[in-house]
Amino acid sequence: MTRWLTEAVPRGRVAAFRTVIYLFVAADLVIFTPWVRTRVSVPGDLYQPLLIGRLLPLPTPTATLVAVIFWSLLALALLAATGRAPRLLGWAVCALYLEWMIIAMSYGKVDHDRFGLLVALAVLPTAGRARHGDATRTEAGGWALRVTQIAVICTYFLAAFAKLRFGGLDWLTGSVLARAIIRRGTDLADLIAQVPYLLIVAQFGIVAFELLSPVVFFLPPRWRHAMVGFFYSFHVVTIATITISFAPHLAAMTSFLPLERVRPLVWARRLIGRGTPAPTSADVDTLPDQDPVGANADPAPLGDQAPVVGRPAGP
Repeated sequence: MTRWLTEAVPRGRVAAFRTVIYLFVAADLVIFTPWVRTRVSVPGDLYQPLLIGRLLPLPTPTATLVAVIFWSLLALALLAATGRAPRLLGWAVCALYLEWMIIAMSYGKVDHDRFGLLVALAVLPTAGRARHGDATRTEAGGWALRVTQIAVICTYFLAAFAKLRFGGLDWLTGSVLARAIIRRGTDLADLIAQVPYLLIVAQFGIVAFELLSPVVFFLPPRWRHAMVGFFYSFHVVTIATITISFAPHLAAMTSFLPLERVRPLVWARRLIGRGTPAPTSADVDTLPDQDPVGANADPAPLGDQAPVVGRPAGP
């Protein structure tokens, strides 16, 4: 079990995952949860902190507190995305984002799609330094990714458990998706809703998929990536039909992917290099003269092949 939890991964994967997570935190502040800043206009009596907010305890949000958290978190998340000071910046971002979420979720609604992201922020500082493209393997980074993966799958599995616990079998045969489509459905959802019994079948499928999600850990890499692709496609359909975004969960789910292969800066340099014009004959004529290969000069390399013993190098 310990070996599985700490399975070594390339440091480049950890570096890429760290960049994805911290850039998402910055995007979350300005795109997905800027409404948290409006909580300061709500009377303080309506602030009912989550259990962790009561245990610490944390102060009731004020305009100054929320503003300080917002701007500090935005700056630190962008700095942390560069990979510098991974422990110092990582712990700072984790603490500030946790407080940001406590403020957001202490007014009556708690979103379960942020569990994997919060776990990722908690474990990334323990992964240590990692550079993009580094192929050396790290068990500490592997542990951070594995724990995030477990949190992602727990989000699915426990969601199914909650459906059956609070809704019972009626969740499967009721009008859950129908109500969601009425409230926030799209034109695509309206077309799907016209198919008899399709929404009931979809509800059975959702619960089955969530209960079977832990199977992803027992699949070989190729099939595991295919199943993760199915996870992403499920959320694409969810957004396209009932406009529910699981963006924080999708960011955490990149922990399953070989992110070290995604090198946008390298690709950009290659594209720029391909756009460089080849030297013309005039350019060649102006190059400095080079000494021919003589008796005292080393022969030109032959790539990865060495000359056969007993035969001279060359064609």
